[in-house]
Amino acid sequence: MSEPIPYAQLHDEPVMQFNDIDASLTYSYANYLNWLFEERVELIKGKIFKMSPAPSRVHQEIAMNLLKPFLNFLDGKLFKVYSAPFDVRFPKESKEDAAVFTVLQPDICVVCDKSKLDYRGCIGAPDIVVEILSPGNTKMELLNKYKVYEEFGVKEYWVVSQGDQSILIYTLNDFGKFQPSKIFTLSEKITSTVLPGFELALDDVFADLD
Repeated sequence: MSEPIPYAQLHDEPVMQFNDIDASLTYSYANYLNWLFEERVELIKGKIFKMSPAPSRVHQEIAMNLLKPFLNFLDGKLFKVYSAPFDVRFPKESKEDAAVFTVLQPDICVVCDKSKLDYRGCIGAPDIVVEILSPGNTKMELLNKYKVYEEFGVKEYWVVSQGDQSILIYTLNDFGKFQPSKIFTLSEKITSTVLPGFELALDDVFADLD
């Protein structure tokens, strides 16, 4: 039988240097709130995942091209859309800070239930999550985050590939499992089961990236 993974002791003192964190420990959102270093990190089941220092220019342009259609469509509606950095907490049993061990920062997320929103971000699964793959983070998005988004009931998980300028949409089925769409490429348009009437042209997403 394996030894239990030690949990970090909660303390109120801010942590100013990333190197002062012991990556072998398991951390909660309560710990996360005390981290004041420059590096961006996410938590998945209490384990630390260091994010890229800063997204590339192309990544940012794709993100803006994706965000604008959501903003336009949702204008005047009750649903909300947010872009990173924006903390999304995934509670298992309790919503208390010390009991939340998964905190992610999706590139874009749509939240239809405003009761999930508070001044810190979102607590509970967004309805749509969009992640833009970049060199070095493909495994993170496709494996670790995929499992989190499926487990907690994200209705649509969009995976956007810079390399081949495509989008793959995973839709949660009635059994709580993701079903992949076809791969959408340039000249095609995609719709959303979460947002009836919403339409996105891939040519607009990947326009003027040179």
